[in-house]
Amino acid sequence: MNYQSPNWLPGGNLQTMWAALFARRTIGDLPSFRRERWSTPDDDFIDVDWVDVPADHARMARMARPAADCGGPFSPPLLVLFHGLEGSSASHYAHAFADFARAHGLAFAVVHFRGCSGELNRGPRAYHSGDHAEIAWILRRFRAQHAGPVLAVGVSLGGNALMRWAGEVGADAAQSVSAVASVSAPLDLAAGGHAIGRGFNRLVYNRMFLNTMRPKALRKLAQYPGLFDRDALLQARDLYTFDNIFTAPLHGFRDTEDYWRRASAKLHLHRIALPALLLNARNDPFVPAASLPRQHEVSAQVTLWQPEHGGHVGFPQGFLPGHVRAMPWAVGQWLLAQLPAK
Repeated sequence: MNYQSPNWLPGGNLQTMWAALFARRTIGDLPSFRRERWSTPDDDFIDVDWVDVPADHARMARMARPAADCGGPFSPPLLVLFHGLEGSSASHYAHAFADFARAHGLAFAVVHFRGCSGELNRGPRAYHSGDHAEIAWILRRFRAQHAGPVLAVGVSLGGNALMRWAGEVGADAAQSVSAVASVSAPLDLAAGGHAIGRGFNRLVYNRMFLNTMRPKALRKLAQYPGLFDRDALLQARDLYTFDNIFTAPLHGFRDTEDYWRRASAKLHLHRIALPALLLNARNDPFVPAASLPRQHEVSAQVTLWQPEHGGHVGFPQGFLPGHVRAMPWAVGQWLLAQLPAK
């Protein structure tokens, strides 16, 4: 991605915050989602928000099929989005990817990690950055119910989880998806976790995340009394401490350091065996540039895009108030280019 930031929006923090709060997300109306609830293998649930393919766009996509492709009913590609920490289908990037899908005649689905769809999940757990088992069954279900090709993109936390899965399963990933991409993923969770706990990040982003994560954790404690130390959680002032009290022990990790080490995708990128794109801005406030993977650390199937600017899931462009369509367009077109010619 050859990204150039607007002159009026310098620096990673401004590019991050402006994109999320003020920039335009779509060309036309915001997407209208249709929700499905899926039961999980452990008797919990997740919610999946869908944007169906408009009839006129489906016709255009059908007409664009190569003449040699004559067999079977047409089924458009499906683009699946895994959101970031405390994200949802209401996130700015979800709207922008939905807009890309709508413009290209794709089916589109946003997977909500447990507890992120507006309703607390049932089980004594939540979600975490390295849950490759969760990603695996979700993508298998999409593959089973969708006749066309499946593409997947993960944003921030969702990007690390998606790439952790791709590295974990290796060649088997191609049974579920044709290609994957991550955007602004903290592929080295320790580097990202320590970065968000310092200076301006600690004052702004760290506090923002805790403002939603702490109340959800307390509601989980009301479901399961004794699940963790309430007083310790109330005193937590950074994500490191929150993960130590809540995320790590609830998901089978010894502590935060163990969680960050085992859940990080970076050490598994050399095992990825299908087309994969990793997009990270080098001025991302959450992801230090020094922690980004280099070409010798990834498999030959992995493409690295590391522009100098863009912030964290930002990449705004245009005149005031700007828009955030450039990144989904670039990533989405890369994913489509990986589909085999028929």
